[in-house]
Amino acid sequence: MGEEVYYVGVDVGTGSARAALVTREGQIKTTTEEPLNIWRPQPEHYVQSSSEIWQRCCTVIKRVTRGVQKNQVLGIGFDATCSLVVLDQNFQPVSVTQDGDPQQNVVMWMDHRAAEQAARITNTNHRVLSRVGGVMSQEMQPPKLLWLKENLKASCWDKAAHFFDLPDFLSWKATGSLTRSLCTLVCKWTYCPPEGWDDSFWISVGLEDLLENNFSKIGSVAAPPGSPLGGGLTAEAASDLGLNPGTAVGASLIDAHAGGLGVIGADVRGFNLPCEHQPITSRMAMICGTSTCHMAVSGRALFVPGVWGPYLSAMVPGLWLNEGGQSATGRLIDHMVQGHAAYPQLQEQAQLRGENVYTHLNRHLGSMAGSGSAADLLGSSLHVWPDFHGNRSPLADPSLKGMVVGLSLTHTLEDLALLYLATIQALALGTLHILDAMRETGHDISTLFLCGGLSKNPLFVQVQANATGMPVVLPDQMEAVLVGAAVLGACASRGYSTIQEAMERMAKVGKVVQPDPSLKSFYERKYKVFLQLFSHQREYQALMDHS
Repeated sequence: MGEEVYYVGVDVGTGSARAALVTREGQIKTTTEEPLNIWRPQPEHYVQSSSEIWQRCCTVIKRVTRGVQKNQVLGIGFDATCSLVVLDQNFQPVSVTQDGDPQQNVVMWMDHRAAEQAARITNTNHRVLSRVGGVMSQEMQPPKLLWLKENLKASCWDKAAHFFDLPDFLSWKATGSLTRSLCTLVCKWTYCPPEGWDDSFWISVGLEDLLENNFSKIGSVAAPPGSPLGGGLTAEAASDLGLNPGTAVGASLIDAHAGGLGVIGADVRGFNLPCEHQPITSRMAMICGTSTCHMAVSGRALFVPGVWGPYLSAMVPGLWLNEGGQSATGRLIDHMVQGHAAYPQLQEQAQLRGENVYTHLNRHLGSMAGSGSAADLLGSSLHVWPDFHGNRSPLADPSLKGMVVGLSLTHTLEDLALLYLATIQALALGTLHILDAMRETGHDISTLFLCGGLSKNPLFVQVQANATGMPVVLPDQMEAVLVGAAVLGACASRGYSTIQEAMERMAKVGKVVQPDPSLKSFYERKYKVFLQLFSHQREYQALMDHS
């Protein structure tokens, strides 16, 4: 075989750009990270700079490839948040802010300025909406484009010549190819292979200008993730990245989908899992960070109310993707814990022990439960409805709010630990709610595959298993998103013939967490309470709306 070959996976998350040097077997050799600026020029507006993002990508790629020869690096894959990048005809940044700072040219995924435009698009009841659970999310690109046209016409819309999803901006920067990934266009832009764009949709929402020149502003050509783009790295990008011109670059993925790719295809032989000897369609990948994405693939198109998709070839080429999600998960846990009166005391105790606050809380719950008793049972009289940031799936209702039932007049560290537990349980019941919706429409899921920041929290993982009654598989390489991005580089360089083959060889099982069967009836009861909270909230809203 000669010298070792490597692939580079690059992940542009919400607050940082990361890169990993990954072997052909999917082992991560080195990783590095650089922070990204986020500006909030007004409420609900979150913006970034595409120039800064690319500079940070150059820095991290140079750093992880420092110790190897250029010719050992065979391919690069990018994933990123589904943020919207705006450039002019000379490919220079166009501001997306009222004050016109030209560097601030990225409308972030979590920017909710276009809520009203999203509602109007939903009200058209256009046929493309059937693939997004019937509701256009304000986090998708059409409402954001419409907002720019209606609010920044002269300063932004009229100057803009290229609108990229951030993952496609990165692959364009690297290769000069304007080919978009099917992952971004299908999931966030209403593109539907094989027909492609639906002219009548853009006309019906008032964005008929995008049709000109065969949709050149938003993408005339699309390719499945991992397809080789252009001639690989351009001379300019190669010198920016410290690599050889022509190094293969794969069509990109959205960050959550890269996590899905990094876990869902793992070889599970020998772990005695229900999904062994079953097709990949019996698995669900959960990418759990600030928010959580629930990804499942199927051999035929399944329409699940409140769940995005079916999206053909958006993650695994040739299979249909359904994507559920929870808008705030890691962010909700932080919000509940950090906002509690006992948080300073918790920080102090955790520091004394030299551990993070969540490790400390998990241990504290263990000692509260006592030996031989599951900590889960401590959550029997405190119930949370976790939609503090609206419900993405399966209700697709951004107006829903959070609820906590069972509060008392004390605010001790014990109270904080119980609130933390009840929040984690609510998030797991939210997963069950999504699984139920998927099962009802024909999915047959038996095993969960978790990755992302929250998957490093053992209590979060165990409660997901207990509440759903399913085994949870954790990846051998905890940075599964970076492995997923590297899979794209491996496919683009023809190191593997298909994404499926690359996933099976590069994604490995690290650990399996089994559900505790003794808690089955506890979680069945808790789930009934969970669903009641939702119906009560609907009743309260109706009462107040009539006044």
